[in-house]
Amino acid sequence: MASSLISRSHHIDFDSVFRFDDAEIVQMFESLVTMGLMEFLGCPAIFHEHALVEFFANGSVRDGMVVSTIGGMAVEISESVFAAAFGLPTEGLTDLSEVPRNLLSDAQSLFSASDKESLFVKAGPFDAVTRDRFLLMTAITFDVKFNWGYLLFGVLKEMVTPDSRQAKGYAIQICVLLKNIPGLELGESKAFPAPRILNEKTVHRIVSVNENVGVEEVGEAPRAKKTPVKKTMSKKRQAASETEVAPVIKKKRSTKGKPTCRKTNFFGQTG
Repeated sequence: MASSLISRSHHIDFDSVFRFDDAEIVQMFESLVTMGLMEFLGCPAIFHEHALVEFFANGSVRDGMVVSTIGGMAVEISESVFAAAFGLPTEGLTDLSEVPRNLLSDAQSLFSASDKESLFVKAGPFDAVTRDRFLLMTAITFDVKFNWGYLLFGVLKEMVTPDSRQAKGYAIQICVLLKNIPGLELGESKAFPAPRILNEKTVHRIVSVNENVGVEEVGEAPRAKKTPVKKTMSKKRQAASETEVAPVIKKKRSTKGKPTCRKTNFFGQTG
């Protein structure tokens, strides 16, 4: 299991990322706090593997609620319970497509031309950035007010809907919800994998990787090998041949170009 159920989940260590030495990166994380997502993205970084497996195996949507069975005990999660557990805003836009058009235009120009470390798009057609990610980037950048309780709960419902194409996620968030259910035994807990936690160290690595996109290095070419000479030579010619050294071809160069792709998606998804 667990790899498949946590591969789409991320945790943000806000105390750590706020120590990052780039004011614009820090400002981006501060925007997530302003939008009311701190408790959702920064909840305790532990999960209960067996409970999580059962939750998804038995999960479905009934009467607008997410329902499941864990250890023979019925579990029901409503939108209001979900929002309250993480202090999510429950007022504002309920669809990413409702982002004002003027902001979309401003964001497209900003993201396409920006040399800021936190705002990138792929080179080439603007369509290279997926629609939802672009809308999300716009919402964060311009502090658009969303009903995150409704939006994020909608994603959870898709996760437990049979035959849905929505990838499983929310591993640690689901475990927080399950832990709040009286009498429910969750079993042994596990620490969330360090590579999936965004902190000062991992954010620095992400930025460094993006700064080096487009840099190529051609390593030193191997020495050319002498091809044995099979035909008969004169002794004088043979002696001269034995002292010849095959030329060494050294070809090492480094070219820097403009980065072709940089990322800003700290929701766990890469751009």
